[in-house]
Amino acid sequence: MTSVFHFEAGSTPLLISMPHVGTTIAPEVMEQMLPVAAQKADTDWHLPLLYNMAQELGASTLAAEYSRYVIDLNRAPDNANLYPGQDTTGLCPVDTFHKQPLYAPDRLPDEAEVQRRIASYWQPYHQQLQTELERLLSLHGHVVLWDAHSIASVVSRFFEGRLPDLNFGTADQHSCAPGLQNTLAACLQYSAAAQKYSHVFNGRFKGGYITRHYGQPVRHIHAIQLEMSQCIYMNEAAPYAYRPDLAAQVQPLLRELLQSCLDWQRGIGGKVTGASA
Repeated sequence: MTSVFHFEAGSTPLLISMPHVGTTIAPEVMEQMLPVAAQKADTDWHLPLLYNMAQELGASTLAAEYSRYVIDLNRAPDNANLYPGQDTTGLCPVDTFHKQPLYAPDRLPDEAEVQRRIASYWQPYHQQLQTELERLLSLHGHVVLWDAHSIASVVSRFFEGRLPDLNFGTADQHSCAPGLQNTLAACLQYSAAAQKYSHVFNGRFKGGYITRHYGQPVRHIHAIQLEMSQCIYMNEAAPYAYRPDLAAQVQPLLRELLQSCLDWQRGIGGKVTGASA
C-alpha cells in the first residue's frame, strides 16, 4: 500500500497539517465507487505547493496521501457531526459537496469496511500527528498546530453566497489561547498583504475534529484551522490548475501569519499559556 501520509520533521514549535490534500484512491476502493469519485473534486488542491515556506520557517508538515473520499481525516472516528443541525459530509463520505453520489445504493461501505479504513488510513495519520505534537511540546514547552484547508468559494450545500477568502477556526477560542487569535487578527489588520482578502474568525468553519481534538491550550498545544477559498490561488473548475500568479499574492500573507504564530510563542516563553493567556 502507498504510504498513508507524507511527513517532514521541523525544528520550530509549528506543525502544519494538511488532511484533505490526498488524491490516491486504492483500486479496491475505487471499484466500489461511481466514476464521479475519480474527479476528486473536493480535494484541498495544491496546499503543499502553496505552503512552500514551511521548511524555511522550520515547521513540521504532515500531508495526507489518500483522498477524503476514502476517509475524512478531519472527522471523529465515531462519525459525530461537527455542526449539529447543519448539512455535512461524514467520516466515509457517500456523496460529493454537490450531493453527487459516490456509490451505487448497493455498494455503500458497510461497518466492516469503515473500520478497515479507520485502521488503514485514519489511525496512522492521527498517530503521526499526536507523536509530532508531543515531540515538539517536549522540545519547546508549547506548540501551534496549523490545520490547513481549502474549499471552493461557492458551495451552496454548506453556506450561502461566496465564502470569505480566509476562514479561521479556533472552536470559538477553545482550541487556542485568545492571545494567539488576537495576534493573528492584528496581523490581518496591519499587514499590507492582507488588505485585498476578506477574513472571518469562527464563522461558517470553526475548526474540524483535528482542531477541536488536539487544541488543548491548558497543555500548551494551540490549534488553528485555516479554510481558504480556492479562488485566491487556483482555478476552481476542472482540472483545478494551480495559479502561480494568484498564489504569489497570498503566500506573503501566509508566511506572515505563520511567523506570527512563532513570534507569539517566543513572546510567551516559559510562561503558563492556558486558555486565559
